[in-house]
Amino acid sequence: MANAISGIHHVTAITDDPQRNLDFYTGLLGLRFVKKTVNFDSPETHHLYYGDEVGYPGTIMTFFSWPGYPRGRRGTGQVATTSFAIPAQALDYWQERLRAHHIAFEGPAQRFEEQVLSFEDPNGLQLELVAAPGIEQREIYWKQGPVPAEQAIRGFYGVTLAVARYESSAKLLTQAMGFKLQQQEGQRTRFVAAQSGNASIVDLLDLPGQVRGQEAVGSVHHVAFRAANDEEQLQWRQALTDEGMQVTQVLDRNYFHSIYFREPSGVLFEIATDQPGFPVDEPVAELGTHLKLPTWLESNRPELEKALPTLTIPWTGTETR
Repeated sequence: MANAISGIHHVTAITDDPQRNLDFYTGLLGLRFVKKTVNFDSPETHHLYYGDEVGYPGTIMTFFSWPGYPRGRRGTGQVATTSFAIPAQALDYWQERLRAHHIAFEGPAQRFEEQVLSFEDPNGLQLELVAAPGIEQREIYWKQGPVPAEQAIRGFYGVTLAVARYESSAKLLTQAMGFKLQQQEGQRTRFVAAQSGNASIVDLLDLPGQVRGQEAVGSVHHVAFRAANDEEQLQWRQALTDEGMQVTQVLDRNYFHSIYFREPSGVLFEIATDQPGFPVDEPVAELGTHLKLPTWLESNRPELEKALPTLTIPWTGTETR
């Protein structure tokens, strides 16, 4: 087993309107629509995936669509902010792009060695664009989207967790998962994965007196970390169980295998395998253009296709159910 997590695999959040979500993350942010499937536990609703050209681990933002659900409540036990990486020279471009799309933002503000633009998606999910040295060298971006390649998002920079039990959460990251404490600024402490490159940052916000967050529309459901393969994932499961974590059995998510557990402050963590990946059931050139179902739901395809709304991929006008 690797003795340290290599970085973030994906972040999964909750939206209400799938078309509005698609418009924002592909049409505005310029991510690729990588996969259109259903929530395996509630298959009458969409599960949408965005990322780079192939959905490389560390680029994948996913959404459960829960139409009609209320807004969540911000607080501890949550991923407070999801941060995307952009080249330093792209800061001016993104400020103009956000203004042109009437998206209110704050910044750029200095944090550690980086510049940060802060804003929200249409459901109030807190997002950041982070410019830091070296990001322009990352080759993980969508080259054929509406954002020019030199300005495009380069996957995740990291996540910020709002925690009420800072010492216990920090101990899990450093002693069990192999993160290194890097620096501190006020209530924010930065931890970096062993491979300090793509999607390697986890910041803890120490908020011991704040109310516990409530998961619903506009909140993150979980953050997933990477395991290279099934064997490594099973070893992580045993190691985390030995640390006293209540870890689920391995679940098949078609594009990766998953285990889940809650860290001491209540944030839902997942460890997901890099394989088999998103091209397993459709060619790279056709990612996101078909409704893909797991084998056990294929017999329900006619009913599901009737129940699910038709989606239109922004700037291409392509309709897809």
